[in-house]
Amino acid sequence: MRKAIHFGAGNIGRGFIGKLLADAGIYVIFADVNQEIVQKLQQDGQYQVKVVGSECQQQTVKNVTAVNSTSDEIYEHMICVDLITTAVGPNVLDIIAKTIATGIQKRIDSGNSTPLNIIACENMIRGTSHLKEQVYQHLAKEYHSKADELIGFVDSAVDRIVPPAEASDNILDVTVESFSEWIVDELQFVGEIPDIPGMEKTDNLMAYVERKLFTLNTGHCITAYLGCLKGYQTIKEAIEDETIYADVKQAMTESGEVLLHRYHFERKIHAAYIQKILSRFANPYLTDDVERVGRQPIRKLGENDRLIKPLRGTMEYGISNTALLKGIAAALKYTNASDPQAVDLQAYLSKHGVLPTLAHYANLDEHGKEAKQVEAIYNTL
Repeated sequence: MRKAIHFGAGNIGRGFIGKLLADAGIYVIFADVNQEIVQKLQQDGQYQVKVVGSECQQQTVKNVTAVNSTSDEIYEHMICVDLITTAVGPNVLDIIAKTIATGIQKRIDSGNSTPLNIIACENMIRGTSHLKEQVYQHLAKEYHSKADELIGFVDSAVDRIVPPAEASDNILDVTVESFSEWIVDELQFVGEIPDIPGMEKTDNLMAYVERKLFTLNTGHCITAYLGCLKGYQTIKEAIEDETIYADVKQAMTESGEVLLHRYHFERKIHAAYIQKILSRFANPYLTDDVERVGRQPIRKLGENDRLIKPLRGTMEYGISNTALLKGIAAALKYTNASDPQAVDLQAYLSKHGVLPTLAHYANLDEHGKEAKQVEAIYNTL
């Protein structure tokens, strides 16, 4: 039986990638620091996933166990697995890089010369390439050429809404939406590409990375920020507001025009993709808080993230961008006392004002037309 280590046994790890691997007949060893979850996975060897779309289904995920990712036991598994995946969040990738580097050294020392592919399934652009850089910093120089030969670092784009866990007697139970998308760069594999239903291969990954970023991520956070301004609690409540729906759809249409120019997606197919995303936001079975989706506004206002990157595309191609500008203004209005980034953003805003804030966090020219338009919209919200 094929084996995989999956770093991250949280809701996304169990409900998305871990589930797809197990469904494909791969034995999944979850690696995590949460000892309660690790012990429960070791004890039960399975868990329940509630898949919600137009209807509700309970599915059992079997053939799983877990290991504490800080224990030496993980290296015994790394010597012999066929695949390593992650769903830990961009910040934790740098932390697990040392563990992966040590595991690669031990694998090479053991004489295992079968290929190993590593796929970071994170909400970031070319996350696996970033992970590779970090791993090689910890990997002794004499192992580099052998690692180049045997270890594939495969970039991917992932998309599935996994809300925070509902109250349950079992900490392993998780709810996910029925829609999922996992697209991998087929050019980066070493050896045979594993056959995993639900994992799509492409030779043009960036097109799909940006399609997801400019549509799902852009629309999701604008729904959250506009929803917060109107006092809504959930994404579903916010998107059911006709004005917010219209603004979000228009923002995704504007970012979509950038994609059509850049990657030549078919207009009809992309319009259907936008409608699909909007219907996902309104999923009656998903309770997704606007606060969760809106958190970390400084990251989301970064020049290569979901608000500013599509805006820059509209500036590059001369495309209208009124709704995107409104979304950026709404992000600047986001307040959340329990989110350090929201607190820092509001402190900087109150001290410096809108234009310097956009220059500082989004690298937007404060004398440019777009920054001034954001400021004007901000003053009306």
